[in-house]
Formats: sequence, C-alpha cells, structure tokens
Amino acid sequence: MNTKLTLSIEKEVIDAAKEYAKSQGRSLSNVIEEYLKSLTKKKSKEKEHKFNSLIEELSGSVKLPANKTYDDVLTEALVEKYLK
Repeated sequence: MNTKLTLSIEKEVIDAAKEYAKSQGRSLSNVIEEYLKSLTKKKSKEKEHKFNSLIEELSGSVKLPANKTYDDVLTEALVEKYLK
C-alpha cells in the first residue's frame, strides 16, 4: 500500500532529481523509494556481514579429502541423509 509523504527539499535539488528520474524513464517517487530501500537494506547487510565473518572464521576448519570438492562432499552427505 502506497502512502503519501511530504518532504521539504531545496528547489534546485528537486529539479535535478526530476531531470534524473526522467532521463532514467522513472518517476521521482520511484527513484526516492528505491533509494530509501537501499538505505534500509544496508542495515540488513551489516547484520548479514557479521554472520558471514563467523563463516569466514570457520572456513578451512574442516579438511576435505584431496580428491573431492566441497560439492562432492555435500552431495554425498545429502544422499546419505535423504536416500538411505
């Protein structure tokens, strides 16, 4: 559901933003909405990065057999779990 929002922005900024939106074939509302979405996603990515750093710390803690890749080991584990 879309909700109306009133902003106070300098006229020159609005004019430039409208021109940019037009050149991109988008509405100014769409440009602003996508920008705000990107700002709020950054916080989610920061949380995700903390999780990824844990994974990075654990990376290499398990040694794979020399003749097998991660995908080989994963496939074998899934077959073992679900097909036997």
